Amino acid sequence: MERNSRSGWHGKGSLEELMRARIRGTIELIVEQELEEAIGAASSERVGEQRAGYRHGHRARTLSTSLGATTIAMPRARIEGADRQRHEWRSQIIPRYQRRTERVDEAILGVYLSGTNTRRLRGALAPLLRGTPLSKDAVSRLVGRLREDFAAWAQRDLSELKVRYLFLDGWYPRVRIGKKRVRVPVLVTLGVCADGGRVIVDLRLAGVESEHAWRDALQLLVVRHLDAPVLAVIDGNPGLAAALTAQWPKLAIQRCTNHKLWNLLAKAPAHLREELAEDYRRMMYAESREAVAQARRGFARKWKLRCQAVYASFEEAGDELFTFTSFPAAQWKALRTTNALERINEEFRRRTKTQASLPNEEAVLLLLFGLLRSGQVKLRRLVGWQELESVTKSQEAA
Repeated sequence: MERNSRSGWHGKGSLEELMRARIRGTIELIVEQELEEAIGAASSERVGEQRAGYRHGHRARTLSTSLGATTIAMPRARIEGADRQRHEWRSQIIPRYQRRTERVDEAILGVYLSGTNTRRLRGALAPLLRGTPLSKDAVSRLVGRLREDFAAWAQRDLSELKVRYLFLDGWYPRVRIGKKRVRVPVLVTLGVCADGGRVIVDLRLAGVESEHAWRDALQLLVVRHLDAPVLAVIDGNPGLAAALTAQWPKLAIQRCTNHKLWNLLAKAPAHLREELAEDYRRMMYAESREAVAQARRGFARKWKLRCQAVYASFEEAGDELFTFTSFPAAQWKALRTTNALERINEEFRRRTKTQASLPNEEAVLLLLFGLLRSGQVKLRRLVGWQELESVTKSQEAA
């Protein structure tokens, strides 16, 4: 193995080459195991009538993985089908005509939807593609499939999710529309299912984040058979609260305690903000419902005298700031805020922070959907999900 002063280790023994060789062997082993299961016998094994087909050589197949292009020996075989006729075997792990792994396709889509043309895309992803052709038509097919998948996802039936809680918020990415860069609202709805699993229920663009826009979004969720939730966790948007109340009059609403704290701090003089934040957190993080109620009364009395603007903003939220105390204490941490949605928005911002704006409105939804579909945005179970069954029983009893 030689060392080049400019490029480091190179040649057949380079680290990347060794890793590609390891990947090549692993892929070939997995595909051989798949074929062995389909045939019902290992290579050259005599098994009698249970054999469903016969191998007949290999074909070279180039596949681009996250470590670059790798050429594997793809086995060939003839398998007896349900019609008692023998047909050419097709791998399900590496489908016919597939030239790239899903991870590489997601990288291509992410770069393209961010506003990069095909020529620059090939340059940016050269280490991944490594000799694999990538035409405009191939990129168009990838985007077309993503668009079709998103359309099907956006219209899927929601009845099987058994949603108990909703978290709703608007997010404002910057998009090029015409010759201007503007911020457009993306209405994001996250659901908590009966088993505690979190799932993005809906994503949609709106002209403005208004009561009318949220009403349209909620009505479409009902059309897709979303069960009436027990609780909705929202920021302080009055249009969203009005839309939820109009759609589900008995729905409990929790105002995000973090959003309200930011509002209160904005109302307070600078020298009182640290004290205000400490009092507020002590109230919100009290250990019992009674302790929260007691701290609430004390907070109101104190800040009515210290700062009238803070008191007025605090009273504006009313009981909706403390709805979480009506639910199991194990869930309070998760129900007090819209942090679950904020983490998703942060991940999307992280992926697009180097860009002044996205190329169009469709790219916003497709890029976010692509992150969700590929598992790059991970959603954990609700803290205290074990108590959801008791919430469901209470709802049914009511």
